Amino acid sequence: TDAIINYGNSGGPLVNLDGEVIGMNTLKVTAGISFAIPSDRIRQFLEESHNRQVKGKIRPKKKYLGLRMLPLTFNLIRELRRRDRDFPDLSSGVYVYEVIQGTAAASAGFRDGDVIIAINGKTVTSTRDVADAVQNYNTLAFVVRRGNEDAILTVTPDEID
Repeated sequence: TDAIINYGNSGGPLVNLDGEVIGMNTLKVTAGISFAIPSDRIRQFLEESHNRQVKGKIRPKKKYLGLRMLPLTFNLIRELRRRDRDFPDLSSGVYVYEVIQGTAAASAGFRDGDVIIAINGKTVTSTRDVADAVQNYNTLAFVVRRGNEDAILTVTPDEID
């Protein structure tokens, strides 16, 4: 989102011009680039959490890559090209803005600034595509764009409680 998020207003609602809640403000990345969790994901999480509590189910282990990422949007691409004239000529993918050290992604060779364009041969257009692939496969073959070259990185996600 391009909504301004500062300390103190993260966790608040992100609303559209019709006054509808469309997300929850969460994190400021840099001036003009911030994160908001979409309201449908919040709704899904709360529903699943409630259902687990009602049914007394134990939550399955989650898989974890160790990437902080953003979907490539027109505005993000424009901003990244403004900062780096060599930013790849892409119209979709997922931008990796941070690789967390000591994780499966770091061990596999991911770098800050990589753009994920495919996983296991399937084109990636959103962070949801990445999250779904991580949860559904034990080993993943990522195609990432670095500058003007593609690299293939094979990753086995970590499991966390």
